Amino acid sequence: MSELLLVEATEELQTLAEELERAGFHATTCSLAEAADHLARGELVDVVLLNLMGEIDDTALRRLLGADSFPPRTVALALVRSQRVAKLDPALPVDDFLVFPAPPEELLARIRRAAQRRARAEPPHLLRCGDLTIDQASYKVYIGNRPVELTYKEYELLRFLALNQGTVCTRQMLLSRVWGYDFYGGARTVDVHIRRLRSKIEDGAHTFIETVRNVGYRFHIN
Repeated sequence: MSELLLVEATEELQTLAEELERAGFHATTCSLAEAADHLARGELVDVVLLNLMGEIDDTALRRLLGADSFPPRTVALALVRSQRVAKLDPALPVDDFLVFPAPPEELLARIRRAAQRRARAEPPHLLRCGDLTIDQASYKVYIGNRPVELTYKEYELLRFLALNQGTVCTRQMLLSRVWGYDFYGGARTVDVHIRRLRSKIEDGAHTFIETVRNVGYRFHIN
């Protein structure tokens, strides 16, 4: 599911937010300041959709788009009135302008294309498994756009399971591949780490690690 921030949304954009949800986006409405907080916390965001149809703090807008925390692969789109297009600063660092009002299907198509461009630009070190994202370059893990704090061993265990998705991994295999061939701990070590890992990445909506009785564990996307 693509993560989208709808910034400075008004009541007339509520229908668009609902359409985005139905189209498979996880749309979060927020203010400019809240959007900056989302990005500063390191949350994964695919598209930032800015409402530029009314009065907006130009300084705060530029601070958001020009911040070091603004991910280079996040697509920035701006909703504008047709009569204001000519007045917009061409140097404003957004990827595209969407004229509003417009047929919902047209807006959705352009937003979806923008998200697809972002996905194509995604580096190979990002391992996506449903709502779970493993950044193998920064050793960070996300559920949706929420960062998950893992220990190094929890991260390595999750990464190994995800890379072998659908394969039953025995406890002995996990011990040798994650802890190393010279590790003399027992299978209990694996079970304890799996339990801690589940407590951090699983909830009522997400189940990733299946127990295969008397054998080990299998990673899957529910």
